[in-house]
Amino acid sequence: MKIRIFAAHATNMNPFKRILSYAQPLRRYWPGYLVLSILSVVFGVVNYGLLGPLLTVLFDNEAAATACGRPEFSLTLSYFTEWFRWLLSSVIRGGGVIRGLLLVCGAIILASLLSNVCRYLSQRIVVKLETRMMKNIRRDLFRKIASLPVGWFTERRKGDVLSSISNDVAEVQNTVAGSFHVFFREPLLVLGFLAMLLWMSPRLTLVSLVALPVSAFLITRLTRALRAGSVETQSLMGRIVSHFEEAISGSRIIKAFSARSYVERAFEKDNERHRHVILRVRNRQEMASPVSEFLGISIAAIVLFYGGWLNYRGELGMSWQQFIVYIMFYWKVLEPAKALSRSYASLQKGLVSAERIFRILDEPAGIPDGNLAIPEFRDEVRFEHVTFSYGDEPVLRDVSLTVPKGKMVALVGPSGAGKSTLADLLPRFYDVQEGAVRIDGIDIRELRLDELVALMGIVPQETLLFNDTVYNNIAFGREDVGPDDVREAARIAHADSFIEQLPQGYDTPVGDRGAKLSGGQRQRIAIARAVLKNPPILILDEATSSLDTESERLVQDALDRLTGGRTTLVIAHRLSTIRHADRIYVVQDGRIVEEGNHEELVGNNGLYSHLCSLQAFS
Repeated sequence: MKIRIFAAHATNMNPFKRILSYAQPLRRYWPGYLVLSILSVVFGVVNYGLLGPLLTVLFDNEAAATACGRPEFSLTLSYFTEWFRWLLSSVIRGGGVIRGLLLVCGAIILASLLSNVCRYLSQRIVVKLETRMMKNIRRDLFRKIASLPVGWFTERRKGDVLSSISNDVAEVQNTVAGSFHVFFREPLLVLGFLAMLLWMSPRLTLVSLVALPVSAFLITRLTRALRAGSVETQSLMGRIVSHFEEAISGSRIIKAFSARSYVERAFEKDNERHRHVILRVRNRQEMASPVSEFLGISIAAIVLFYGGWLNYRGELGMSWQQFIVYIMFYWKVLEPAKALSRSYASLQKGLVSAERIFRILDEPAGIPDGNLAIPEFRDEVRFEHVTFSYGDEPVLRDVSLTVPKGKMVALVGPSGAGKSTLADLLPRFYDVQEGAVRIDGIDIRELRLDELVALMGIVPQETLLFNDTVYNNIAFGREDVGPDDVREAARIAHADSFIEQLPQGYDTPVGDRGAKLSGGQRQRIAIARAVLKNPPILILDEATSSLDTESERLVQDALDRLTGGRTTLVIAHRLSTIRHADRIYVVQDGRIVEEGNHEELVGNNGLYSHLCSLQAFS
């Protein structure tokens, strides 16, 4: 939770720092990582520094065996260099050239082993940091998605959201998180080898340093356009994911209308656009490394020429063995420099993905939580002069109605009249723009959301079951119930008979969105879920409109058991299901045009009576 709060206050950070904030507290990682990285660089420098003594032993035995005094101890590079020279000369004089060669080769192997062990241990720390960071990002992203209001999802393409959850998170992990070790370790290597170069020959090194800013400028120019291309790439990937999602969820419609070629053409259009954009971005990205290598070799050639010129004039100040070691050190500077240029190029793509993720995380909650508690429902639900719109055109206009405790109130009317929207205002899927919705006289916007929804059970027209077992779908969200409670709820919902006949009974998986069950079975499981919650207020949104006659009868019987004695708001398509409602409100064009019980409304010969005649019902 602390990480989530920290990240929430990091909204104004740049994306890289904000991603890094998800690994807090950093003090758990950086001290050990820095020590191990520094040791790895030191042993790496020593490893290449030993090439000088090795060449001397191989090609200049007399110089290697020349006696020299043991130097006095000091924490300087010169001390360690002179100490090894003294040790080598002592070994050669006492045991011969082969023993001296063995000493140098053994020292090289030991330095390489220590350097790579330290590097591996430092990488373990970075991997631990990366995995923790990505876990926290995914956790906050999931919590944010789960907390966003219903209206947020209706205004966005589902593929863009899914792309951010999958592709953008993966891109951040592969580029931004994966480049941490490059940006923190490679500069240490550059500094370590540059220090050796400066120590060996300041004049030669300064020549290469003058040329390095030119290389950095060109690499920056190459990668500047990557961000714009990456934005377009990720946007197109969202459209591609949307095509896949629609092909999966709408497979029956596609086949029923022989629309396969149509959807394939639409997909191929976006797929080809994505190919062109990603080709342009990748070409520019891949150009960074060759350009960096070419510039590095060009600078190395300049250094070689300058060194040769100094040697010709007798001003080089080092032996040929030392000059070879100097060139080796210079090549080792180029390697981390190239790695940095490659990582910087790929980082631009990762930061675009990070910004898309943070746009979701920074979305306002939309539905602010209240602070009042409501221990129980006592009196009534009242809609007072409610007006609401999704855009410029109002969907509800000055609607007022009352749902007394223990009564059933029905909303009827033509499609698009605003019935479902009115019901969605009660659990605060949306908030009213004018007027108020009150429970026992309290504006629901002042109530705590968890306590508000705890008062309600909802049985929608399109039942959503999760890809889990029957048992877990009925007990969904409840951790205080047992098998007996679930079975009793299923019995009340007329679901126990068909559940017992399933292959694994209550442990049978229902498939994606309940695809393994019929519509009536899904609806009865949804009713059982509402029964188990035992809410004082029920919202039934056309719960039987899409069912066949037999399923409707079973579901309606289950609903009658569920609604008995409860405060119920029913949205009805089939008017026969609400004949015995205590109050019926007829909604048309966002307004209540009629109200009364069934007999009164039929006698008025208005819209309700017309709807009854269309359904051959009176």
